[in-house]
Amino acid sequence: MRQPGLVLACVVLVTLACGRSQDSEHAASTDDAAALPWEVPDDFVDVPIPADNPMTMAKVELGRTLYFDTRLSGDGKLSCYACHVCENGLTDGRPVAIGAFGKNIGRSAPTMWNVGYHDSLYWDGRAPSLEKQALAAWRGGNMGAKPDSIVAALKDDDAYATGFLEVFGGEMTPDRVTQALAAYMRTILCTDTAYDRFQRGDRLAMSEAAQRGLALFNGKAACANCHPANLFTDLRYHNVGIGMQAESPDVGRFKVTQHEGDRGAFKTPTLRDVARSAPYFHDGSVATLAEAVELMSSGGLDNPHLDPLLEDRALTDAEKSDLVEFLKALNCPCDASALSLAPR
Repeated sequence: MRQPGLVLACVVLVTLACGRSQDSEHAASTDDAAALPWEVPDDFVDVPIPADNPMTMAKVELGRTLYFDTRLSGDGKLSCYACHVCENGLTDGRPVAIGAFGKNIGRSAPTMWNVGYHDSLYWDGRAPSLEKQALAAWRGGNMGAKPDSIVAALKDDDAYATGFLEVFGGEMTPDRVTQALAAYMRTILCTDTAYDRFQRGDRLAMSEAAQRGLALFNGKAACANCHPANLFTDLRYHNVGIGMQAESPDVGRFKVTQHEGDRGAFKTPTLRDVARSAPYFHDGSVATLAEAVELMSSGGLDNPHLDPLLEDRALTDAEKSDLVEFLKALNCPCDASALSLAPR
């Protein structure tokens, strides 16, 4: 039975309402692994799996191989993992991402933790699925590739020829590549942090300072308004003022929706592994976690479209320090050699 205290934003619950498809349930029942890599602990809701891309271990393993293959990029130098590395909280550690051929992407690389729960991708939410995001990143500035040309060069690779035949019953195609990549990305899970262990009853998993920070997070600091557990993101879009002082600011979600209320709004980033994912925000303009806590707890940066949820919470320096300690308790176990064939 799932814990009744699980808190997720309504948008997440709507996204997950359909549950797993019959195909994915069948795949789960017939694969050899006792615990499949897209399965999660009882205090998490299941990762949503689309009916047209059911999960199997063979597909996940094929997707993982593709995810780490630099041959998918236009210049042959970058893999998907190159912008989402363990040491940087599954980001690239840069203020803004650098894609194939040295292209400046203009926004920071978001973390990939628990990305399978997202119903839209990118900072502005322009991709409606992981499959579409994978294709857009592959042929866009991130990977700078021509998918048809890459597939033509790789489909005679013996390992890929065998893998695609086993998984899809046919040869390598761009659509099948993105389906395999998306299946793998749905296994990039962070479900076993110090916070998670604390919530499951290990009272020694978090320090006293982190426990005080948790109380502040859910109470006086009101961080949970936009970062509810367990995902620590509401998957919605908020203007916090970052970059709005620029002469030509990045308008964020507005470019997708053309709704004036979305001007300068960006998706709430998850706080899982946030202590490792500096610098912060869509433009990487805030260098440290302490500075990010200071900015958000003081109400963001004033501009005409500032989200009304933001206000100065009048936190003391000691309280801000406790918040930082709690956020460190959201560090995710990560090992690139195994990422991520088991929930973490």
